[in-house]
Amino acid sequence: MFDALLQLDGNILLWIQEYVRNTSLSVLAAPYTMLGNAGLMWIALSLAMLCFRKTRKAGALALCAMALGLVVTNLTIKPLVSRPRPWLMVEGLGHIVEEKDPNSFPSGHTCAAFAAAMVWVRTLPWRWGRVTAVVLAVLMGLSRLYVGVHYPSDVLAGAVIGSLCAWAAWKVIQVHEDRQRHAH
Repeated sequence: MFDALLQLDGNILLWIQEYVRNTSLSVLAAPYTMLGNAGLMWIALSLAMLCFRKTRKAGALALCAMALGLVVTNLTIKPLVSRPRPWLMVEGLGHIVEEKDPNSFPSGHTCAAFAAAMVWVRTLPWRWGRVTAVVLAVLMGLSRLYVGVHYPSDVLAGAVIGSLCAWAAWKVIQVHEDRQRHAH
C-alpha cells in the first residue's frame, strides 16, 4: 500500500508538470513559494498584526502555532522520516526551486501557512481576512507541488499538522482565558 501511495504521489507531480505547468504560472508560483521560506510571509504578517489591538491576538497565536509547527515538522518528523525530495526520486520530474533541506515529508511551508491561516480563521475580525488567509494557505501548498519540491502527501500532512498546531495554540489560550475569567 505504501508503494502505491508513493507511485500515486509521483504520478500526480508528473501530471502537474505535464498539464498544468506553464511559463505564466511559473512566474507567479516560484516567487510565491519562496515567500514561505522560513515562514517569512506568515511571520511578517503576524508581526504586523501585533501592532494593532484588533489583530494582536491573531498575530501572537499565529506565531505560537508556527513555532509549534516548526518543532513538529522540521525538527521532529522530517529528520525521522527522511523522505527524499521528489525530483530525486521521480524519474522525469523537473523542479523550479532548489531546496536546501533534503527531506520532503511533511511540507514545512504548508505547515506554517496553515498554522497561521487556521489561527486567523478563528481570530481575525474581518470575514475577508479569514477567507484570504485560507486561500493563501491553500495556494502555498499548491505552489509546493507546482514547483516540484513536495509530494501531495507531504503537502496534505503539512496542512493537517499546521491546522492541529493552530488548534493547540487556540486551546491553550482558551484554557488560559477561562482560568482568568473564573479567577475574577
